[in-house]
Amino acid sequence: MTAGFGAGKVQPAVRRLIVYSLLFALVIVGSAGFSGLLGRVLTVGEVLVGSDSAGLAQSLAFSLIAGPLAAILWLMLWRRLDDDDERSSLSWGLYCTGMYTVSLIVFSTALLQAATSLIAGEWQPRNFATGLVWAAVWLWHRWMRISGRGPVRMTDVPVALGVVFGLVIAVGGALSALTTLFDTAITLSSATALGAPWGRFALQSLTWAVGGAVIWWWHWLRQGGKDLPSRLSECALIVVGVLGMGTMAVAGLGTSVFVVLRLTFDRADPIADVVDPLAFAIAAAAVGSFAWTYHRAAARRHSGTTREADKLVTSGVGMVTAVTGVGVVINSTLAALATPLAGENSLTLLLAGVSAILVGVPVWWRAWKVTDRDFGGRRIYLIVVFGVSAVVALITLLVIAYRLFEFFIDEVTAVSLIERVRAPFGLIAATVLAAGYHYIVWRHDLPEPAKVALRPPRIRRVTLVIDDASRDTDYVQMVKHITGAQVQVWRRAQGARRANQATVDHPRLERAFEGVSAQHVLVIVGDEPVIQVIPLAP
Repeated sequence: MTAGFGAGKVQPAVRRLIVYSLLFALVIVGSAGFSGLLGRVLTVGEVLVGSDSAGLAQSLAFSLIAGPLAAILWLMLWRRLDDDDERSSLSWGLYCTGMYTVSLIVFSTALLQAATSLIAGEWQPRNFATGLVWAAVWLWHRWMRISGRGPVRMTDVPVALGVVFGLVIAVGGALSALTTLFDTAITLSSATALGAPWGRFALQSLTWAVGGAVIWWWHWLRQGGKDLPSRLSECALIVVGVLGMGTMAVAGLGTSVFVVLRLTFDRADPIADVVDPLAFAIAAAAVGSFAWTYHRAAARRHSGTTREADKLVTSGVGMVTAVTGVGVVINSTLAALATPLAGENSLTLLLAGVSAILVGVPVWWRAWKVTDRDFGGRRIYLIVVFGVSAVVALITLLVIAYRLFEFFIDEVTAVSLIERVRAPFGLIAATVLAAGYHYIVWRHDLPEPAKVALRPPRIRRVTLVIDDASRDTDYVQMVKHITGAQVQVWRRAQGARRANQATVDHPRLERAFEGVSAQHVLVIVGDEPVIQVIPLAP
């Protein structure tokens, strides 16, 4: 009976996996064939076959064989989707998600390539045909998703992937367009007409930015991507919107500060070489900051976990930037003490580290100071910091050891010892500094019993003599928190009870234990605000 039941569950799953995989392949092959045929039809003024008879034969085979087979298989499967088990199957959800995403990527990139070629004065009918055919495939699968026979599982995945894809395309296009404009403005190019090459490049990049923005807008607002409660959408929001955009913004801002510092303090290189990365840096800072700010605001509208993850990821971006800057500063300081290699400038290295610190520290501090110390993700974040620090420290220690052995073994010692180890030494010093700070924070965030468990057992056993039976639990808990020891309570005999025993608070009791170290301690709470702590002999 068990074997029969298992086979009854496995066989439909295997059947669905095979048929939906076959449908996926047939739709891709058939769409490729129709795209090729439509591209030939749109090629005005050229012979239909021309010299590419093999390409025409391939398009015909793909269209006339894979196309009808895909249609027949789809009709057979579509009738089955009246069944709830078919609609809730993982294979149906995977098929719709995969084909929706593939068709979205193919048709949008093909149409954008056709549009940018038109701006350059070229007509690419093949790209346009590909875009039209795959747009039809995308509309077809979008209709299936929202119909009554659409998949029950993985319904949010296509929307989340569409948001990410649109955002990446939009940010990439905007970054390229602004870089072209800023580079032209910085270099004071004489080409100012719209028809100049820089204008064409900027317009082509802007086309990609607008296309990506439309895709992002459709999935983020029209399809409800900004309000999806799924873990995948929240993870995409944090990883791409916060981590990715934050990294780009911080890198761009840090590079901009570095260029300004070099123009102010370091004129060793020609100005053209110094300002060369400035256009891209300003564009990255502008686009990244805009997208970063928007997605951080979106994260604050989600669950508490997403809000705290936003703060921790932001602080992580700032911390990595600042730690890198500290390592570079130490590296440049050691470089000033050694004979630098030809072409190296310790001042340039120092300014690079300073710029990273100036940008990273404020970003880290603003996000870190508002994190919730009781949030479990904060402790995970600290553990990740320790783990990464351990890996970095191990690698740099190996590099330093290698450099040391190389220095003592190599007969030709033209390069000084400091010059050999300054880069890994700066990195390990900054890593230890960051790990030490986060270890202190980790200890501070621990609950009191965990802190006590980490302390050395200077007192193992406490005998507590009190009168107030109503506060037994309070006194025992205070003593345990202070000493971590086992507590045994003794009460005075009835005739020896004090009428006005003082109430003892935690700070006063903690002060009474200062300097006391013994295996067994006797604690007597008197009728005055006096506590007797008596170490006992073994």
